[in-house]
Amino acid sequence: MRDDQLLRYSRHILLDEWGVEGQERVSQSHALIVGAGGLGSPAALYLASAGVGHMTLIDHDVVDVTNLQRQIAHTQERVGQLKVESLKNAIAQINPEVQVECIAQRADSVLLNQHVAMADVVLDCTDNFETRHAINLACVQYQKPLVSGSALKMDGQVAVYDIRQTEAPCYACVFPPNQALEETRCATMGVLAPLVGIIGSLQATEALKILSGIGASTVGQLVLFNAKFMEWQTLQTHRHVQCPVCSAHRS
Repeated sequence: MRDDQLLRYSRHILLDEWGVEGQERVSQSHALIVGAGGLGSPAALYLASAGVGHMTLIDHDVVDVTNLQRQIAHTQERVGQLKVESLKNAIAQINPEVQVECIAQRADSVLLNQHVAMADVVLDCTDNFETRHAINLACVQYQKPLVSGSALKMDGQVAVYDIRQTEAPCYACVFPPNQALEETRCATMGVLAPLVGIIGSLQATEALKILSGIGASTVGQLVLFNAKFMEWQTLQTHRHVQCPVCSAHRS
């Protein structure tokens, strides 16, 4: 590593579990972030500040004035700009060495198959079940670790799904694709602004642990946070042996 990189990342390198070796692993890694809004903003900014070498951003939307209440990567001046381009600009202001690829398209199965295959970790920062299940399917097919987050009103959750671990569930084991769930979004229900920052930051934390090889991830756990009462709860999750998504892809 160069002297300027040793200085930039010194507070991570000082961590006994991280060190120069962990920083080099992170700097050589590739993170795919699907969703450049409330969750994707803090997740991407923290991954960039930590020196993740290559990031791919997928989001088809543009910055709207209603986003500015919580999507901290975007600014008043960038209203109307593609979110992926706005987020890329924010990343460059923090760490210009990060290589950022912008995909201004809706995340369908074809696009996900192409980009999940090349990633070391995938962050699901989206807001609808259809896309979440498509991301999970691609991660299962290519056996990539998935860091999933969601936030609505004053409740948030985060989990890691990684079927490289024999007994680990995939997203569909916990939230079956054929389960009748009411689709609710913050556009109609609202969301507390700092809540998406908390959940997005947790997603970045889990992704960095995976990329650097330190700590234990939340595989097999669903971490719930209630901001109204400042309460945390951890639920144990389990593999569904007849899961329609991951059962055929287990080694």
